[in-house]
Amino acid sequence: MDLQHTVDNRFFFTRLQYESGDWDVDQRMPVNVLNSLIEYTTLKIDTNENIVSLNSDDIFRCPFCYLSGHKLLEFTAKEKENFEKYVKNGGFVFVDDCNHDIDGLFAKSFESQMERIFGAQSLKKIPNNHALYSAFFQFDGPPTTSQELNGWGDDIVHDYLKAIEVNKRIGVLYSNKDYGCEWDYDFRNKRFYRIDNTRFSVNIIMYALTS
Repeated sequence: MDLQHTVDNRFFFTRLQYESGDWDVDQRMPVNVLNSLIEYTTLKIDTNENIVSLNSDDIFRCPFCYLSGHKLLEFTAKEKENFEKYVKNGGFVFVDDCNHDIDGLFAKSFESQMERIFGAQSLKKIPNNHALYSAFFQFDGPPTTSQELNGWGDDIVHDYLKAIEVNKRIGVLYSNKDYGCEWDYDFRNKRFYRIDNTRFSVNIIMYALTS
């Protein structure tokens, strides 16, 4: 499998569409993340969100994929096959639980899918000194989201992220922190934030492209 950028070497943000649940969430988030990549990095950027069905072989040309939702996640046989092949052959999927709830429907069903594909205990907490947290900006661990602080979901501040590693590299990065909602605002409003809360998205993507 040849994971690559577009023909003119521009990075594109890919959202994975799946048959179960609700995949089309936090619709302003990709534009905001792409704006941050333009602002902080020298990457060439395709500013259009790329939506790819998980049962399509188009996934194998995407260097970075995002998957999220609120509801039950249950892969079809083809989706399962593609997800496994993509990750085991060098792909990177950032999965974010919109419910911010470790016992919620999305979280439980997604973790069950990962266990079926990659085996029990495949999702493991990553240490807060992992290379992910220094891939561009420096972080002491996963930044806290406003959803964690305002009582949404399970009302817990999750001080870790989980990951599935393939050949000592993250292939699936998993968050219960609801970064999708945290970054789902008009990019022009970033000037009102004392600290730009999308900076961690830059780390995630730079890690995916360079690790």
